[in-house]
Amino acid sequence: QVRLVESGGGLVQAGDSRRLSCAASGRTFSDYYMGWFRQAPGKEREFVATISRSGGTTDYADSVKGRFTISRDNAKNTVYLQMNSLKPEDTAVYYCAAGQTRGWGTVKPYEYEYWGQGTQVTVSS
Repeated sequence: QVRLVESGGGLVQAGDSRRLSCAASGRTFSDYYMGWFRQAPGKEREFVATISRSGGTTDYADSVKGRFTISRDNAKNTVYLQMNSLKPEDTAVYYCAAGQTRGWGTVKPYEYEYWGQGTQVTVSS
């Protein structure tokens, strides 16, 4: 079992930056690729970013590419999402997830086995 706890959400203004953190416990963190997803009110959960077990490979949704950066610190069992140039359309609950079924990472939420409880990010215009 892997427990994931997100933090760092809050209310920000458009153009601001924010860093989300996700602390993992319970299993060997470096055995899992990690992902960030988000869900806005009335919308389906959508992929944001994913990172390989070593942190050497990343992938992003087109909507955040160039603005968001995913990273991980395996010594601290933590994955991060640095969000820059935030827009009102980035408003959502952000979830981190951990998986092992794929080779290095995936955009598909069903290929992650463990999920955090989410942290709200609200971007005002």
